[in-house]
Amino acid sequence: MSTITPPTGDWIKPLRARVELVLVPVTVSDSLDRSVTTLKKQDFSLYEEDKLQEIRYFSTESEPASVAILLDVSKSMTDKIETERAAIVEFFNNAHPEDEYFAIAFSDRPRVLAGPTDSIDTAQQRLMAIQPGGPTAMLDAIYLAVAELRAARYKRKAILIVSDGGDNASRYTSREIKSLLRESDVQVYAIGLFETFFVNTIEERLGKKWLSEITDVTGGRTITVDKRSKLPEAAATISRELRNQYVLGYRPPGPSTDKWRRVKVRINSSAEDRPLRAYYKEGYYSSR
Repeated sequence: MSTITPPTGDWIKPLRARVELVLVPVTVSDSLDRSVTTLKKQDFSLYEEDKLQEIRYFSTESEPASVAILLDVSKSMTDKIETERAAIVEFFNNAHPEDEYFAIAFSDRPRVLAGPTDSIDTAQQRLMAIQPGGPTAMLDAIYLAVAELRAARYKRKAILIVSDGGDNASRYTSREIKSLLRESDVQVYAIGLFETFFVNTIEERLGKKWLSEITDVTGGRTITVDKRSKLPEAAATISRELRNQYVLGYRPPGPSTDKWRRVKVRINSSAEDRPLRAYYKEGYYSSR
């Protein structure tokens, strides 16, 4: 059957049922953690509940997105704040020119510094000006970001977290946030700075695990760096990935007793001498 082009509007939503197509955004990286943007439709296989599905829609176009940037400005980031600021600059330098941004800084609580009516320059300036101090409420910041993105202009929604992953002040739990993200259409990416020679708190030592669990639920990913000099390039990498996603679409199968439908993406062109990794959301809630 021929590939079909989906209509615009609210008729199609990523990883949602009661639509003619289920859309699965996918990013691909190689063994050196570089984005792979040259794959074709035939390089992918797509499964729902382990059953091969026909890929009826395939796109590699760079489209604008609504992005919430969450900057950790708690006390634990005091000596890293200049590197964080450099990372923000690199992220914006590599962003889609039509993207809209929500800028959120968090320490003891999250604060919205800029919204979609503000310019990119304004968002960047306010993120650069914030001063660190206080405990860390990262999970509360994610909750706020999801709420802000409900009013986003674009269908593609993403969150970028720049943090050491610690949390010692949130009202929401990790389980609550992962459940929220599992039901959302927001991809979460994180850059975690973990310099092993620092004597960190228990929250910070668990930070890498917490960040990875949160991003994996959404089909995003966490890039961890062990030197602050690597932070800006990690931010540029994620910014480019947001602009270079594959979108695979298929018609959902018939009714199921399971509300959660498992999705699997395989890269047919991946090989031992050229391993490729796909990042995607591994399921959706069905109402059929």
